[in-house]
Amino acid sequence: MAEYESTIQKDISLYYEDRGVGKPIVLLHGFCGSHAYWKYIIEDLSIHYRVIAIDLRGHGKSAVSEDSFSITDMAQDVQLLLQQLEIEHATVIGHSLGGYVTLELVENYPELINAFGLVHSTGAPDSDEAKLGREKAINRINEEGMNGFIEDLVQKLFAKENLEEMNSEIEFVKKIGFTTSVNGAEGALNAMKERKDLQRVVKESDFPILLLAGKGDQVIPVEKTFIAKGPNIMQVLLEESGHMSMLEEPKALADAISDFLKMVEGNKKKS
Repeated sequence: MAEYESTIQKDISLYYEDRGVGKPIVLLHGFCGSHAYWKYIIEDLSIHYRVIAIDLRGHGKSAVSEDSFSITDMAQDVQLLLQQLEIEHATVIGHSLGGYVTLELVENYPELINAFGLVHSTGAPDSDEAKLGREKAINRINEEGMNGFIEDLVQKLFAKENLEEMNSEIEFVKKIGFTTSVNGAEGALNAMKERKDLQRVVKESDFPILLLAGKGDQVIPVEKTFIAKGPNIMQVLLEESGHMSMLEEPKALADAISDFLKMVEGNKKKS
């Protein structure tokens, strides 16, 4: 395992794991998570690929300034890191918040993208109700700190039927969440609240696209992930997952990503 920290611009440094050799696959985690969410997936994919799993700004061990930031800023962070690593093209897979960042990468740096995937994520913007929920979350964190907020958040991340039997994974996610900085959490909440509608990126893109949803997802319903169909789009529904298939059904998720990467390679050979 090779773990690194790289300063990409003033006050912003990103922590990441870089494992394996071959074509680069970038993994971006969800809100109040870290690259460690992908621990089983990294293990599987790094046998055949170079896997770069990044802690987004203000999450995991990555730094964040006190300034506000946007999803566009978070995407630029990733672009700058990949530039430092001299990676010219990559397949980017984003979970939840990481999916929003992925779409901004596709929108702003298409030359960097080979293919992309949204895992429990969507191109749709926040509804008015969701924006209000973000504001309430920011107020709660300001008043109470992270712990109570994370305790409640994690209960929504797993499928209801998995809450009792996956206690060790739930505690793992809580532990990561507790270490998220207040600035990082509040900044990401604001960034998600203000993010653009990027559904057209999914609907109009010619890139190979993976759309993966969990049947028991309490955060992003299946229909918000499956917003487009086409010959370039692979849709996968995991029956026993909520919002955290990388921990709820890691083998099924790893297989889906591997199948998608084979599809990407097949498309290249045809073209």
